Amino acid sequence: MRLKNVPGSKEYIADSDFVIHDEKEKKGKIREYFQNPANPIYIEIGMGKGQFIYECAKRNPSINYVGIEKYSSVLLRAIQKMEEEPLPNLIFIRMDAEEITDVFEEKEVGKIYLNFSDPWPKDRHAKRRLESRQFLERYKKILVDDGFIEFKTDNNDLFDFALEEVEAAGWKLIACTRDLHSDEELCKDNIMTEYEAKFSAMGNPINKYIIQKP
Repeated sequence: MRLKNVPGSKEYIADSDFVIHDEKEKKGKIREYFQNPANPIYIEIGMGKGQFIYECAKRNPSINYVGIEKYSSVLLRAIQKMEEEPLPNLIFIRMDAEEITDVFEEKEVGKIYLNFSDPWPKDRHAKRRLESRQFLERYKKILVDDGFIEFKTDNNDLFDFALEEVEAAGWKLIACTRDLHSDEELCKDNIMTEYEAKFSAMGNPINKYIIQKP
């Protein structure tokens, strides 16, 4: 689906204090952007308009959150939400996930959220999927030794692929469901994304896994 371009979004983002600029130069210094730098860092890759990570940060003030999004037009919406009600434990980065190890230090991140990622349906694009073994290798470098990834999607083909990659990459599958909203344990304290609310309303079951760094 082609995203609608919002004129002036890049300039707006460049002027925002809620965004880490020149992020590669800030490698190893991400904690300095938070009032409580000793708190663990959780990140969401491909956060969209930021509904999920904003609510996470609001509910969990003892965790520092970094929202990552490469599209300016949707990141803009997350910034505007922060302007309405700023949170001290949330900040954003506009970047491509392929560069994640250029921005975060080894073992700097406690948890990674992947929510309703682009499925890249063509086989030749498999390595671009955020759940691919190529990306799992990148995540392994930045996660702490007992770090986790939580992934949600309504796309069954992508979920099948993601599960295969977990096994191939040697990660530990902690939990898995094909119908999140009917799973009492996994759905406890679940925070819905914009897409999750939309797809659930259409009757689409939501897949979720939790995996741990090998």
